[in-house]
Amino acid sequence: MHDIRDIRNDPAAFDAALVRRGLEPVSAALLAHDKARREALSRVQELQARRNQLARAIGAAKREGGETGALEAEAAKLKEEIAALEAVAEAEERALEAKLALLPNRLAPDVPDGRDENDNVVVKQWGEPPRFPFPARQHFELGEALGLMDFEAAARLAGSRFTVLRGALARLSRALGQFMLDLATGVFGYEEHQVPLLVSRETMFGTGQLPKFEEELFQTRDGRFLIPTAEVPLTNLVRDEIIPETRLPFRFTALTPCFRAEAGAAGRDTRGMLRQHQFDKVELVSITLPGQSAEEHERMTRAAEMVLERLGLPYRRVLLCAGDTGFASAKTYDLEVWLPGQGRYREISSCSNCGDFQARRMNARFRRADGKVGGFVHTLNGSGVAVGRALIAVMENYQEEDGAIRIPDVLQPYMGGQARIGPPSS
Repeated sequence: MHDIRDIRNDPAAFDAALVRRGLEPVSAALLAHDKARREALSRVQELQARRNQLARAIGAAKREGGETGALEAEAAKLKEEIAALEAVAEAEERALEAKLALLPNRLAPDVPDGRDENDNVVVKQWGEPPRFPFPARQHFELGEALGLMDFEAAARLAGSRFTVLRGALARLSRALGQFMLDLATGVFGYEEHQVPLLVSRETMFGTGQLPKFEEELFQTRDGRFLIPTAEVPLTNLVRDEIIPETRLPFRFTALTPCFRAEAGAAGRDTRGMLRQHQFDKVELVSITLPGQSAEEHERMTRAAEMVLERLGLPYRRVLLCAGDTGFASAKTYDLEVWLPGQGRYREISSCSNCGDFQARRMNARFRRADGKVGGFVHTLNGSGVAVGRALIAVMENYQEEDGAIRIPDVLQPYMGGQARIGPPSS
């Protein structure tokens, strides 16, 4: 959410920020609502001052036994005019807030210009993609051949974009989630949470999913929403709070199912489990003071990278360009993991610094040591990482010629010591 005072002070800079994202300038329309609201409120103050004068005059006239009819008639008319102006001010404020709610965050200065993912910048690469002496298979080929990944059963149960995992693959998925949580809490100091999977409209608004992305969400009949990511409940834990600065930063994590309608994704990644309506993810959320968020962004991204490095999965860090940066984010790093079956890197984590954008929507502030409210906190979120995509990456990078899958060393304790998932005949 944006502060109209900032737009009022420098509308050209605000429009330029929107243009960087490929959007049209809107400051003129916003300021028109703002001007109409402020003019109506100014006129209300003038009329209220006159109404107070009339009240005093009417009181004096009554004490002296004088005529008050004309004064009372003017006061009654003023009351109607004030009510009408207040309605105008309220309508203009609602219109202004509705338009502001649809506008994305301002980008950080070091976000590169660009229109889409083709203009993103690779800033780091780790690991060498494996070279197999046989044609690399995709995860769904491996999983179906093992008899442990069933898309037909999932389609009978729920339709497309769902998966049933069985046996060792189901356990491997669970092992990945537990490993990620242990790394986030034990090494990087995130506090584990269990959070609601159903949240209110206000909660979705706080992190920026509403109103713009409503078609991408699953909504219940009572008006609540299934979470698209644990970012939503974790970040909203500080909604309407004023947090002593000495307690910050907060670092929260949770492993949850995530639910996405994938509106507009028809025809994309229809085979396998890359793009699902339901998937598990370990989420990382940080709440910081404004001066801490840039450093925290690097730290969070490093936490996600550590997951991939300990799993031995080749990846690269990508700085998203202006046109590819998400709605609530000021700056985003994507981590892309190598998938041998596809022969390319695919996103497995996004780590974003949202600045005070979400905090303004949630009214989340901090209190200085002197007791004064210092302003809005900064919020950050990142995938640490998507469990389903990590499963895909492990399957494809650790595949063997006979279709077996070796289990990375760090996961074997979570698998009861099992080192390999073999084909049915082995």
